[in-house]
Amino acid sequence: MARKMSTLVAFAAIFALLQHVSMAQQTHVVGDALAWTVPSGGAAAYSAWDARKTFTVGDTLVFNFTTGLHSVAEVSKAAFDSCNTSSPISISTNGPTNITLRSAGSHYYLCTIPNHCTLGQKLAINVSRSASPAPRPVTPPTAAPVMAPSVSPSMSVAPATAPAPASAAQAYIVGDNMGWSVPTGGPVSYQRWANGKSFKVGDTLVFNFVNGTHNVARISKASYDSCNTTSPINTISTGPARIALTNSGEHYYMCTFPGHCSMGQKLAINVTGTGSAAAPTPSIATTPSGSTVPSDDSPATSPPPPSASAPSLTLAALPVTFLSLALARLIN
Repeated sequence: MARKMSTLVAFAAIFALLQHVSMAQQTHVVGDALAWTVPSGGAAAYSAWDARKTFTVGDTLVFNFTTGLHSVAEVSKAAFDSCNTSSPISISTNGPTNITLRSAGSHYYLCTIPNHCTLGQKLAINVSRSASPAPRPVTPPTAAPVMAPSVSPSMSVAPATAPAPASAAQAYIVGDNMGWSVPTGGPVSYQRWANGKSFKVGDTLVFNFVNGTHNVARISKASYDSCNTTSPINTISTGPARIALTNSGEHYYMCTFPGHCSMGQKLAINVTGTGSAAAPTPSIATTPSGSTVPSDDSPATSPPPPSASAPSLTLAALPVTFLSLALARLIN
């Protein structure tokens, strides 16, 4: 009996240890819905995200980005401060990239694509050995990016507008926290954002983007379907761009930077002339050639991204199963 009791105590101790370890390890999706891109609000966007998190050894960072458009490199503090991309500690050019935090202390990450770091695509975190919060790394304010004389230096982000009555004009932040950028989820990202919204004459669309990295052009349906950037109805190159919806019907928008439309930076909406519920927003269907066009079919929905800071349920279940088997053997 004493032997069984000591064995049971040992199993309970092992269970408690494994439970603590498994629950401590978390997955953090960098930027959450913003993903890993050039943020419209500069480096403050990732600093604000980091300030809400607690990182521990064993956690995983997930950098969601489109291969070929961005990269993620771990660098020294000096390289982080100066946006020096010449000698990274490690680098990955394939998205999404998962990085396991294997040591405590300050860790620094940036994108090595030219000018992306200076425009704010950089992240500094502090990793602790336990789940208790660790001090955040102290970094100097990021200098304002140097823009060409022909480009406006404005990088302000239009504030979100509180919900208004159906009869009042509303302002819609296109993509919400995602902003106006090349989405990691393809064209369905913006169409999923538009679905369920009622756009009407008098409303305003706000496209948040960094000057020199994107623009927004209103185009015809034919240009939208083929991603033809040669003859836009009008183009705005200064962000944030505010576009008033002055007439009803279908409206089509895209970024005219090479490759951005074909990778999903395009939006189709339907505008009504009154405050009543709008007709369904044109949805996206994939053609055999790989281009995207509006259709009457609802867009295919992809599985939701991993919840930020979600504990590993698989690891948490292992000690429960192990202990159950051990207890059954003792009873028998």
